Amino acid sequence: MITGDLKSQIDQIWNTFWTGGITNTITIVEQLTYLIFIKDLDETEIRSELKSKHGFKYTPIFSIEQQPFRWKNLKEMDVNARHDVFTNTVDGVFPFIRSLGKDKSLFSVYMRGATFGISKPMVLDQVMEKLGNIDMSNQDTKGDIYEYLLSKLEGGGTAGQFRTPRHIIKLMVELMRPTLEDTICDPSCGSAGFLVGAKEYIDKHNSVTDIDRAAHHINTEMFNGMEFDATMLRIASMNLYLHGVEEPNIIDVDAVSKDNTISDAYTLVLANPPFKGTIDKDSISAGLKNVTDTSKTELLFLALMLRQLKSGGRCAVIVPDGVLFGSGKAHKSIREEIVANNKLEAVISMPSGVFKPYAGVSTAIMIFTKTETGGTDNVWFYDMQADGKSLDDKRNVLVSEEIFDAFAFGDVSETLTKERIATLHDKFNLPDIISRYPNRYRENRKRTEQSFMVPFSEIKTNEWNLSINRYKEIVYEEVKYDEPQVIINRIDSLENDRKYLMSNLTSLLK
Repeated sequence: MITGDLKSQIDQIWNTFWTGGITNTITIVEQLTYLIFIKDLDETEIRSELKSKHGFKYTPIFSIEQQPFRWKNLKEMDVNARHDVFTNTVDGVFPFIRSLGKDKSLFSVYMRGATFGISKPMVLDQVMEKLGNIDMSNQDTKGDIYEYLLSKLEGGGTAGQFRTPRHIIKLMVELMRPTLEDTICDPSCGSAGFLVGAKEYIDKHNSVTDIDRAAHHINTEMFNGMEFDATMLRIASMNLYLHGVEEPNIIDVDAVSKDNTISDAYTLVLANPPFKGTIDKDSISAGLKNVTDTSKTELLFLALMLRQLKSGGRCAVIVPDGVLFGSGKAHKSIREEIVANNKLEAVISMPSGVFKPYAGVSTAIMIFTKTETGGTDNVWFYDMQADGKSLDDKRNVLVSEEIFDAFAFGDVSETLTKERIATLHDKFNLPDIISRYPNRYRENRKRTEQSFMVPFSEIKTNEWNLSINRYKEIVYEEVKYDEPQVIINRIDSLENDRKYLMSNLTSLLK
């Protein structure tokens, strides 16, 4: 979690872009991504050079001709000469970056599409100076900085894509508790927020020895994502790289299309797939249409997750409310598939302001396990009413920013004392959800409370309807009114007062 001076330094860099005429948030993040990458390449080279003095053998990143592209040398150049190096499309920095794709890692492959977008030499100069003053030698700090930059992307995308707020990602990761044995996938990964959240959980809940022992799995197999937006492919790869995943598997593919043939591959899926999007029926993977015959992406993604999970694999996914109660054949068939043929664990209803100001859509988190043989007995429903922020377009934090950031970016277990949960609850339900979920079978709460269990048979009777409103009991408070004659007398009294005041006013005007 970054705070204080470091946060201020990042905000200053952001403002430099704005005052320099670059206001598109994705463009800012992308250009900063390249600069951080270039800085990181030089730091890696410097470390290798130091180790070589003790016999370490390595292949230099920079040839003799490419030495001007090293961060330490770029910093020493004249402002305009440096800008020329960046804008040179034949022998400059960016052709060099794109050439790194020859090493065949997916990360480097995606950098091939990198283009420079800072047109003013002074803006580049100021950004590099401020970036150079930040110590990124610590891997955690580097990742935190990048995560903070990406938090500025929260909000709307296109075609029903809404980037997931950091505290909601944290909630879902804490509920799923990823382990070192997991192989994790987000089939609509965007900036890879869920995968990074899972990596942070792994780092905090395992010893250094165990992490070192699993290094190959972590670096090459554990983290998998799918995305078809070229910019997001680069940002996602960079995000994971800066969080210590050397070769993240971010695949360039439309996940629900015929081009994606992956099945029975992952033990955990974390995702917030596009809402309300549609896809050409002819391009949909045939296996998905067998589960739910539709072109609606929110339903196809659920079918895809079932296909991609291994038996016993778990999934936590954000869905629009319509998925929970839609009466169409496709909606019912995917709900029946999850409830009757697999094991639905929980449905956490979220307030409609979670994705504001970009969308007011109501959503929920579905948690299920792939069994292919059923297993749903009781489903835990939770009615989240407050996520810690105001539910209007402003989305102001309602608890102290220190507590909220500690939850979203820090170690949740350190902020979850019972006293603190109770104090925060009216404005911030997320700690309560994390606390109750593991104990849901031991609780015996009434249907009038914020969370409760619903048996499989009742859900089946209700045609697989998963809306919490179908099962929650509302307690109405009795309101007593005066007798009609008492109300009429009160109205007569007001009318007499009005006539008296009008009479006095008329007299004054004569």
